[in-house]
Amino acid sequence: MQYSALCKGCWQQMHMPIPLRGGFSLPFRVVGIRPSKMNPNICTICEMMFTRMMKARTVTIDATILFADLRGYTKLSQSVPAAEVATLLDDFYDRCAAAIWEHDGLLNKTIGDAVMAIFNFPMAHGDHPRQAVLAAREMQRSFAAQRTRFVGALGAEGDEFGIGVGIHTGEVSFGEFGHSHRDLTAIGTVVNVAARAQSVARPGQIVVTQAVHDQAQAELQGSTARDYTLKGFDQPVALYTA
Repeated sequence: MQYSALCKGCWQQMHMPIPLRGGFSLPFRVVGIRPSKMNPNICTICEMMFTRMMKARTVTIDATILFADLRGYTKLSQSVPAAEVATLLDDFYDRCAAAIWEHDGLLNKTIGDAVMAIFNFPMAHGDHPRQAVLAAREMQRSFAAQRTRFVGALGAEGDEFGIGVGIHTGEVSFGEFGHSHRDLTAIGTVVNVAARAQSVARPGQIVVTQAVHDQAQAELQGSTARDYTLKGFDQPVALYTA
């Protein structure tokens, strides 16, 4: 993947050219402005200081949330050497990150054997639900290329090993939460639904909500819905396979 020379977020949000790489980036690095760990195509201004520009610690934005979980990881960690499990997890993170960044998302969190991604900020896309679906498919394709090797080397059963993905879209609160420990993330019902949707996805499966389906129909033609009872929600939620 080829990284951007300028921060895409600062340019899109404020038309400010912030160099990320090369000689022109050195003065910025001296004052702490460098590529973000959430996406190397944006800078730390986008990552932690955007609230100074918007005069608020949190903002309400339209975003798409993606959760991806490595199925079978817990079982593997109990039966294979720790070094091999660490290699597997590193590969999972790297492949997820590459897919998310390719579609201008933020790799917001790594949570054990899962990742959380946010699409549509600070790099805005009118079709951000579609971008999330494409990123999820790239994760599956990329990981599938290595899956056979992992199954053989780590002794995992094929039907228990793979990535489960859940995606939802809508309004979220995005910003810096906490005081003693600052955490830049998104919160809200959309985030919770995406996380619960991921929990019911089978290894190798991507499930999306009605809202994602409605906004990414070109990518989801022929997909049919099934109602799921998600933990914490009183009413069944319709999920489509992507």
